[in-house]
Amino acid sequence: MTRIKICGITRREDALACAHAGADAIGLVFYPPSPRHVEAAQAAMIARALPPFITTVGLFVNPTAKQVEAVLNEVHLDVLQFHGDEPPEFCARFGVPYLKAIRVKAGVDLVQCAIRYQEAQGLLLDAYVEGTPGGTGQSFDWELIPAGLPLPVILSGGLEPANVADAIRRVKPWAVDVSSGVEASKGIKDVAKIAAFIKGVRSADV
Repeated sequence: MTRIKICGITRREDALACAHAGADAIGLVFYPPSPRHVEAAQAAMIARALPPFITTVGLFVNPTAKQVEAVLNEVHLDVLQFHGDEPPEFCARFGVPYLKAIRVKAGVDLVQCAIRYQEAQGLLLDAYVEGTPGGTGQSFDWELIPAGLPLPVILSGGLEPANVADAIRRVKPWAVDVSSGVEASKGIKDVAKIAAFIKGVRSADV
């Protein structure tokens, strides 16, 4: 069964809507330039409100160790997600499982990425958009993903209710990750779109 992460949560009610609709994980963005950025105090309140068995993921882009540690001191995060140029040693230093996001374009060797970040729980594959580390709403050519990657794949980038079933059938990822595809506006989720997205995932799993 394909797992579902909904990223860019900024409100407690959106986090609860994701959980009740059947999402497996929510993403909290600790990257100030992002319109979906949350401060640690707000993120801690959201994380505390979640029911059991929902994974809380914290997204960072080229942070310092102190920045990550400051968030971890205040927010319970189950998984860290790194979207910048962080080396494997940095990603693994916090004692928390991590995902490494790779922005995919022609010429990026995903097998080598999987080998380099072999301690990661998985590779999150997103669209390459110059100057933007994620959350762009853009998709990429799924044909660029080689079969048999040695790490689980979390497919991201331009997913929405209308295309997620096709994406799952073609890529067969471990999980899908959506942000802008289920939004009413940047950082504000749409409950109906969340439900439609999850329905699309489940229809592909049949």
